[in-house]
Amino acid sequence: MPTLNWIGKEKVINHHQDVPYKILEKQYTFANGKESKETISDNKIIHGDNLEALKSLLPEYEGKIKCIYIDPPYNTGNEEWKYNDNVNHPQIKKWLGKIVGKESEDLSRHDKWLCMMYPRLKLLQKLISDDGVIFISIGDDEIASLKLLCDELFGFNNKCGIVSRVMKTGGNKGNYFSPNIDYILVYAKNKSKISDFKADLDEKLVKKLYNQVETEGERKGERYRAFGLYQSSLDSRPNQRYFIECPDGSLVIPPGQKMPEKSEDAAKVLPDKEDGCWRWSADRYKEEKLKGNIVYKKTKNAVLIDSELKPAKWNIYTKIWLKERQEEGQTPTNLISEFENRHSSKELSAIGVNFDYSKPKDLIRYLINVAIKDKEAIILDSFAGSGTTAHAVLNLNKQDGGNRKFILVEMENYANDITAERVKRVINGYGEDKKAVEGTGGDFSYYELGQPLFKADKMLNEDVPLSKILEYVWYTETKDVFKEQEEKFLLGKKHDTAYYFYYEKDSLTTLDESYLRTLKTKASQYIIYADLCLLDQKLMDKYHIVFKKIPRDITRF
Repeated sequence: MPTLNWIGKEKVINHHQDVPYKILEKQYTFANGKESKETISDNKIIHGDNLEALKSLLPEYEGKIKCIYIDPPYNTGNEEWKYNDNVNHPQIKKWLGKIVGKESEDLSRHDKWLCMMYPRLKLLQKLISDDGVIFISIGDDEIASLKLLCDELFGFNNKCGIVSRVMKTGGNKGNYFSPNIDYILVYAKNKSKISDFKADLDEKLVKKLYNQVETEGERKGERYRAFGLYQSSLDSRPNQRYFIECPDGSLVIPPGQKMPEKSEDAAKVLPDKEDGCWRWSADRYKEEKLKGNIVYKKTKNAVLIDSELKPAKWNIYTKIWLKERQEEGQTPTNLISEFENRHSSKELSAIGVNFDYSKPKDLIRYLINVAIKDKEAIILDSFAGSGTTAHAVLNLNKQDGGNRKFILVEMENYANDITAERVKRVINGYGEDKKAVEGTGGDFSYYELGQPLFKADKMLNEDVPLSKILEYVWYTETKDVFKEQEEKFLLGKKHDTAYYFYYEKDSLTTLDESYLRTLKTKASQYIIYADLCLLDQKLMDKYHIVFKKIPRDITRF
């Protein structure tokens, strides 16, 4: 498989391991139309560097995010936008100088972009569930590099496709071609564990094709499409050449020479290669006939023949029910033309939020709906911009009664004034008079990235709340979400191993025989964190005890 190399790659391949783990500090929760300090929501909007924010999400969300959508900088070099579409942002420059070193001064903007994206995609890959997918919007400048990057990080075999999206029609920009499309790269964590993508049926086709209504029986009032039971493109197959009896008693069959010996409904004959066949087997035909799913139409131009090899007076159709086709959905195409950028401009104008080049909310809604059938799924956007992804999730929940959750990360200072503000207005409703849009309902908690768990000297930051320390240690050991235990110092038990964090902020703790006698949880193995250990190795081996010194032996993930 081809791999991508660039200046600085060796410096960022494992950089995600060195990113400081910072705690998330809740600023407020927006619920019932107002901000509150007391409550907490499963929906999150986080202000801070998205690399650090993604690291901080790992203890709670690793392997649990069902769908990720990101709209990273397209790296066109345009610096006029509010959302700088390049990698010359001061924070990125500072980060590159620190991580890549002097080489960063020689990087092209493409090298810088790749250095910025690699560790972020690495952490996103950790957050995706085994049956999850990621959608990445990108333009011409970096699509080739991004594909190779994703092939490396997610695996070439997990590529689900590259979708072209019509951004706009017309225009006279560009030196050679006017840029009217961008792209969406789609990868799975494990393609073998995801369902086939299905989109809603096209409404125009529904109106055109499903134009007949059942007039009797259990399905009275339902819409259906009449579709020919014989199609000339079908290959000859056993059990699919047989007579069908029409309302006047005549028998019809697809064109051909071989005829059944019996002159009766569903009488079969083994076809030759040149003989026509029905779409269904004779047994399937009989089942569908009993259900009332066969339609007989008189015609003067029948392609079918009767039992005497003459043109038949009837055509045979089957009923394809709209309700069932809607439940099945249709395979989406790799060209999206319905959601142009002008739609998002209208949306934001109606909401009263000033932001350029946001993606249309219905594009995100469409992508989620196509790939994710779980109405409890968590959707993450770590380049949140104006908050389009939250808008899409809230609309979907209102539409189908789902309980999807969203997590947004935005590094710019407008995270509260624009990103969170848009979500508030969507929840409450916006617009006036005829243009009023009803609120979706819902809530979210707003966070700032807080202090790092470890200081610059790699010592534990004791100013961090103890609950956050315990959460981190438990996660590094088990990859599980921490739950408070009744037994003092016990983190929890997993796979018959008990984990203890023997820690006192204002005094040293010592693992000795006297402390061992206080342990209440029975297990085959014990992993115990403390400041000091006075147990001899024989005793530790006897009771299967592993000592880890605070803070040196806390795993840095």
